[in-house]
Amino acid sequence: MIRTDWTREEIKQIYFQPILELVYQAATVHRQYHTPSEVQVCTLLSIKTGGCPEDCAYCSQSVKYNTNVPVHKLLDLPTVLQKAREAKQAGSTRFCMGAAWREVRDNKDFDKVLEMIRGIKELGLEVCCTLGMLTAEQAQKLKEAGLYAYNHNLDTSEEYYEKIITTRTFQDRIKTLENVRKAGISVCSGGIIGLGETDEDRISMLHTLATLPQHPESVPINALVAIEGTPLAKQKRVSVWEMLRMIATARILMPQAMVRLSAGRLEMPIAEQALCFLAGANSIFAGDKLLTTPNPTFDQDQAMFQLLNLQPRQAYKAHASLSS
Repeated sequence: MIRTDWTREEIKQIYFQPILELVYQAATVHRQYHTPSEVQVCTLLSIKTGGCPEDCAYCSQSVKYNTNVPVHKLLDLPTVLQKAREAKQAGSTRFCMGAAWREVRDNKDFDKVLEMIRGIKELGLEVCCTLGMLTAEQAQKLKEAGLYAYNHNLDTSEEYYEKIITTRTFQDRIKTLENVRKAGISVCSGGIIGLGETDEDRISMLHTLATLPQHPESVPINALVAIEGTPLAKQKRVSVWEMLRMIATARILMPQAMVRLSAGRLEMPIAEQALCFLAGANSIFAGDKLLTTPNPTFDQDQAMFQLLNLQPRQAYKAHASLSS
């Protein structure tokens, strides 16, 4: 049974179990709802980099921090379509475009993004965007253009949120997720661990996601990649055990979701990534860069897939919740 009425106390009891018991339970749930040897391969491209007015404490693209990330305007359509073709050739089935905007504005740049979505859909790829806050009308335009999924992470708990971001509220994020859901677009929403938050904050974030009226179809779990020049530059690397707790708990709470092992994989040996797949992760970002941070290369991931006998998940293999 898919539940959206989890209590924090229930989630706490799951999360704090002995790690091997937790992973076993999550692996059992994973096999009930998914093919364990199948992993969704996604590619993330920064279509507009830097110059963002937000003050997200982890981000290299904020104008508030000196991170030496070069600012570039929106890429042109031929460049983006070529990148999408290359991603498909390398085995990706979902192509995600990220723009360093606070929110979408109804202008020529948004019209260009709609054109990109139409072109990428024609290639047979699932198209995803992460463009900041959206109105209901903008979400509808994205849907009509052929957008399959929209990413808008919670980042952290509601309680810890203002320690990380002050230029928008937690409720702003929830509102965008509501607009995406109402438009009939697949919801992609997760968070980042390693921001200085507590276990209680991690549990709170999972509670918010797992008690939405409908679970996100995709839940990215990111380990902070500390970037020089940001307020979180000195944060310690998150351990594999912390990632396992988050991934396994997310898998148990949201059994039908794709749980994505996202940022931080470059620092994880194959053995650690294999544990995450065992615990219920079944999606990754492929390609040597995630927006502005380094990531394993396609060749490294291909070698890992061969070693672990993993298969890329087909595009448009819809969840039951989207099949209508």
